[in-house]
Amino acid sequence: MFKHLAKVGSNTMLSRVLGFIRDLVFAHVFGANSSTDAFFVAFKIPNFLRRLFAEGAFSVAFVPVLGEYKVKRSFEELKQFVDRVAGTLAGVLLGVTLLGVLGAPVIVSLFGGGFLVRGEMETFWLTSDMLRITFPYLLFISLTAFAGGILNTFNRFGVPAFTPVLLNLSLIGSAFWLSPLMDTPIRALAWGVFIAGVVQFLFQLPFLHKLKLLPRFRFAPRDEGVRRIGKLMLPALFGVSVTQLNLLIDTLIASFLQEGSISWLYYSDRLVELPVGVLGVALATVILPSLSEKHASESREGFSNTIDWALRWALLLGLPAAVGLLLLSGPMIATLFQSDVFDARDVAMSQRSLMAYSLGLVSFILIKIFAPGFYARQDTKTPVKIAVIAMVTNMVLNIILVFPLAHAGLALATALSASLNAFLLYRGLRHEGVFHPPKGWPRLVLKAVTACLAMAVVLFWWGGDLQLWLELDTWGRVGRLLAAILSAMMAYFAVLFLAGIRGRHFRSAV
Repeated sequence: MFKHLAKVGSNTMLSRVLGFIRDLVFAHVFGANSSTDAFFVAFKIPNFLRRLFAEGAFSVAFVPVLGEYKVKRSFEELKQFVDRVAGTLAGVLLGVTLLGVLGAPVIVSLFGGGFLVRGEMETFWLTSDMLRITFPYLLFISLTAFAGGILNTFNRFGVPAFTPVLLNLSLIGSAFWLSPLMDTPIRALAWGVFIAGVVQFLFQLPFLHKLKLLPRFRFAPRDEGVRRIGKLMLPALFGVSVTQLNLLIDTLIASFLQEGSISWLYYSDRLVELPVGVLGVALATVILPSLSEKHASESREGFSNTIDWALRWALLLGLPAAVGLLLLSGPMIATLFQSDVFDARDVAMSQRSLMAYSLGLVSFILIKIFAPGFYARQDTKTPVKIAVIAMVTNMVLNIILVFPLAHAGLALATALSASLNAFLLYRGLRHEGVFHPPKGWPRLVLKAVTACLAMAVVLFWWGGDLQLWLELDTWGRVGRLLAAILSAMMAYFAVLFLAGIRGRHFRSAV
């Protein structure tokens, strides 16, 4: 699993680095204004549905059933199952896509209603037009997730992990080369999203062909396996993607706040997504097929040990990442995004929401680890109950915190509700007796916290006042930020080493 994690994590890191370059290009080319708010809404809606359906509910329902077919059925039965799932998924999503394209203004009024309230009709219609272009992304990226689920089940983790790179390359290319050709330059990004969806799906087809599982699309909604996936998906729609639902609610409320609020939340969320993607998503991708097979073979000890292995990675790498984002929030935003069109005020506002999001970083990662513990056992009801509690909590906290803290209050509400979600998932796994943490966990937590405190001292010294970073030139900020990060890493791992943490703590029981 470590080899698979390294492969997925490295490809995800490449994707996230390109994602940062992409966002840096966005900030420098388009800034933070009403047109960027329009694009981020038009992109966030299909992107949210992607995480909800494709990488969310569909994946957690499809992979366990596929793993069961792989273990207990013949290859011919497996092939028929793949064909029927592909055809049914494509048929359903084609209908959803047509509805989304035709009903774009209605959808925008639901998730960007603040544009209408503030009378920004030009922004509203620009968002609607771009949503018509970006919405088909849902169809192609869902088929991409379907192909990726097959490849992951057969331990071909590298290809699905690489495909997000193509999205970033498409958007960067569109910003540089397509936007100058358009009357409204921001529309180029919408076309970049559409192109990326097509390319990502086509990229995986040769690898499916090598497995002799290239799908022949058969619409068969009454097939036994397809119906099982459908039943598992309905509750999983809420359970696996509650964080994304919370972010979408944030976008809706932020559309009622001052101009730029949606963009500030977007840029700060992008920084949080780096460790969540490299660590959290990578761990979830690797452990779900493993947990599914261990459940199918009734290996309870192996099931528990797999979750424990993932938790150690979350603690020893996720916790220092959260501390780093909290203490270097301003310097990171300034270094990556400050420009003539993304000024000091934009940096300060984005810093506030990034600090709030960082408080929930570990919880975001833990949700990625705990949720597969339910889905691998084809239990989607328990997570949905927990998700509803977390969503309601998030809505209440949004109302409470948005007035004193504006957009940063929305980010803080998301972080706090994610913490509640993670705790309830953990309690559920313990209550059902499928996860038994070893006795050494309190000592490991103490050592990790001590190392984080040492790292925090280093970061506090390097961070300084935000005004200092704003006055530095680009390369001065880059050099100082790299020095801060490297110094903090050295301090953290040195203290871990002195505390007795070795490589075995990443590989075996604590």
